[in-house]
Amino acid sequence: MRRQIFSMINRSSSIFLNQSAKLKLRNVKLQGQVGLAASISSMRMMSSSNSDNTILTTDKSNYEATAGTMNDVKLKIIEKMGLQFGYNPLQHNREHLLQYMPTSVEELPSRSMQDSFTSAIIPLASDIKLRDKYVGFLGEIRIGRLLEDMDLFAVWVVHQHVLLPNLSPGIPLPYTFVTILVDKIDFTEIDAKPDADIRLSGHVSYVGKSSIEVVVWLEQKRVGKWRKLTRALFLMAARDPTNTRAAIVNPLVPANEEEQKIFDGGEVRKKRRSTFQKTDLHKTEPNPFETKLIHDMFIKTIDMGSKAFNKRILPSNCVWMEDVDMSNIIFSQPEDRNNHNKIFGGFLMRNALELSWALAHSFSKRRPKLLHISDIYFIKPVEVSSLISMSAHVLYTELNYMEIVVIAEVFDPVSGSQSTTNQFYYTYSIADTLPQVLPKTYHEAIWYIDGRRKFRNVMDTNAI
Repeated sequence: MRRQIFSMINRSSSIFLNQSAKLKLRNVKLQGQVGLAASISSMRMMSSSNSDNTILTTDKSNYEATAGTMNDVKLKIIEKMGLQFGYNPLQHNREHLLQYMPTSVEELPSRSMQDSFTSAIIPLASDIKLRDKYVGFLGEIRIGRLLEDMDLFAVWVVHQHVLLPNLSPGIPLPYTFVTILVDKIDFTEIDAKPDADIRLSGHVSYVGKSSIEVVVWLEQKRVGKWRKLTRALFLMAARDPTNTRAAIVNPLVPANEEEQKIFDGGEVRKKRRSTFQKTDLHKTEPNPFETKLIHDMFIKTIDMGSKAFNKRILPSNCVWMEDVDMSNIIFSQPEDRNNHNKIFGGFLMRNALELSWALAHSFSKRRPKLLHISDIYFIKPVEVSSLISMSAHVLYTELNYMEIVVIAEVFDPVSGSQSTTNQFYYTYSIADTLPQVLPKTYHEAIWYIDGRRKFRNVMDTNAI
C-alpha cells in the first residue's frame, strides 16, 4: 500500500524534468548484509530526474516569479489581511470581519489548480545582505531558512485559491490560515548554493471543506536553468477572522486530466493519513512482528547467564537510545511571530531542523546529509515570549541511515510544566555504517518502533 501511494506521488507530469530515474543509494557498506542492502537499494527517493504528479506542468521558460520576491509576498499578505505593521502585544481585533464569512460552499465559486499557481524569488544572487541570513558556517545554504520561506509561501498559495466574489475592494480577507501538518519534504541530490537565486513555486493540490493541501517546490538557477532542490506538501486549515472555528473555502474542481490525477492523489494521501492515525502507537499496540522485535532487543541486552532481568548489557556496535539526545531552550521574540501574534511555524521548523542536524553530527562524528523531513505536526500555537524547550532523539538506525525526532514544548519556568506543541521527524544519512540504537525501557521501545515506521515509510520499503 505504501509503495502504491509513493508511486502515485512520484510519477509523470513534472514541472522540472521529463526523465524518471531512481536515486541510487550511496556509501552503503554491505559487510555481510547482502539481503538487507539489496532491499535498501530498491528504495526510491526523489531525485532531480524524478517526475512528480503532485505538480502542475508549467512552461517555466515563460516566467521567473509571478509574485516578486519573498519580501513582496510577506507585504502582500499583510495588506490582504488588513494587518498593521509593527508589534503590538494586543492582537488587532478582526471580529468585524465575521460578517463577510461565507455560510455555505454554494456561495463560493469553484477554483482550479492553475488559479492558485504562483511563484516568488529569494534574490540571493543580487542581495548580499540577504545572503548572509541564508549561508551556513561551511558556506552551504541553511535549509532551515528555506523551510521558513516555504511555510510562508504555502500561506500565499492559499490566498491565491480563496476567492470571495462579494467581498468589496478594500475589505480585508476574513480568514486566518494556519499550518496543520507538513506531510513530506524530499530533497534532491543538488546542493543549494547561497549565491544563486532560489525560486519557490506552488499551487493547491487538494481541498476539503476547510482544509487545503498545498504543494511547494524549490528550484535554483544553475547555468541559466532552474534545477529542482526540494518538494513539500503542506496541509493548511482555514479559520475564521478570530481563529476560533473552521471556515469554508472554495471547492477545488480539476480543470483537466492532469489536475484530476493530482486531485486523486490528494484523495489517496487523505486516506493514508487516516490509516496512519488508526494505527498510531498512542491508540494501538505494536503489531505482532514489532512486539517480537521489542522482545528480541530486550533479550539481546540482558545477561542470560545470570538469569536476572535487572542486569542490562550493551552489545558491541550498539548505543543506548538515552545516550543519543540533545536539547536546548529558545526564548521566542516578537520578530519570530506570524501575522496573528503567534510564533511563526517556519521559525519552529528552522530551529528544530538545526537541532536535529547538530545531534546527527554529534552522534555520527560525520557531516550528515538530510534526506527527508516528514510528519511535522503543529499541535498547539505558541505564544510570543514563550520559553520553547526542544529535545532531539535518535530513534532508529539502519546501515548508514538514522531517524531523528525533535519534540517542541512550551516551558513554564514558574510551575515547571511543559506542553507539547510540535513534533518533527528527520531522516539523515552519512558515509559510514552507524551503530544500532537500542531502547532500555518500554517507553523507548515504542519510540524505536515509531522511528522504524517513519523510516520505512519515507524510504518506501516493503519491509514489515
